Amino acid sequence: MTKTLDIIVPFYNEQECIDELFKRLFNVRELLARDLITNFIFVNDGSSDNSLEIVESYAKNYSFIKIISFSRNFGHEIAVTAGLDFSTADYTAIIDSDLQDPPELLSEMYKKIQDGYQVAYGKRMKRKSETVFKKVTAFLFYRCLNSLCDTKLPTDTGDFRLMTAEVREAVKRLREHQRFMRGLLTWVGFKTVPVYYNRDERVAGETKYSPISLIKLALSAIFELSTTPLKLIWGLALLLALLAGILLLLHKNLYSVIMFAGCIPTFSIALAAAYIGRIYDETKNRPLYIVDRTVNLN
Repeated sequence: MTKTLDIIVPFYNEQECIDELFKRLFNVRELLARDLITNFIFVNDGSSDNSLEIVESYAKNYSFIKIISFSRNFGHEIAVTAGLDFSTADYTAIIDSDLQDPPELLSEMYKKIQDGYQVAYGKRMKRKSETVFKKVTAFLFYRCLNSLCDTKLPTDTGDFRLMTAEVREAVKRLREHQRFMRGLLTWVGFKTVPVYYNRDERVAGETKYSPISLIKLALSAIFELSTTPLKLIWGLALLLALLAGILLLLHKNLYSVIMFAGCIPTFSIALAAAYIGRIYDETKNRPLYIVDRTVNLN
């Protein structure tokens, strides 16, 4: 029996990219046709441009194009989650809609799965057109995150990957609201393998990630995967006590020691508040997303 593949494509205001994206996805579907029946699951994350209308025009002619449309913008991580929730195929892939990650690489990923791996993920060798700042911060992000977390993320990767159904079902059981999907996809484990590639420029349009949103994503990753920042407070307190003792022994100004000491409680309260805020968000038990409508999904 021919096996099935669902390709999850979250999108938000990507009308300039959609036609080229479909062109390349159709080619990949034909390339894999001997081994797989491929469906596309497009997740509209509250687009305000014509992206949804363009995708719907394709879905009218092709029943293998499925659409999940949110009631509003819930964020990229939630859009990926919804795609996984609706996927029922033997294999599931995740790819962004801007074509920086080449859909053609899914064929190579599928070969790795056939070799016995359960997850094949894209690992970036070069990042075309990205600024030095973006490259440096991306490099530092993964290294710093791995130094803080017990779960080690593969460096220089995104959500671009192909997985077996057992991996997808394991991830679907993780329902926390503050989500860092590549962290969750790594946490569940299983046998993984990288597929190396050079990341392309966006085919059109502009990135939807501002510096502020990238900082929020980084903080979300740290708070989701690690409690090390809370443990560091103990180290800071001990260091402060030692420093204060040395300064007093040297007859330095006691007032400066007290002022310095006041920074630690303030920082500690702010850090604890970040974790408490996440706990509060989880206790509300709201759904992760609201679907406005679906197309070609039973």
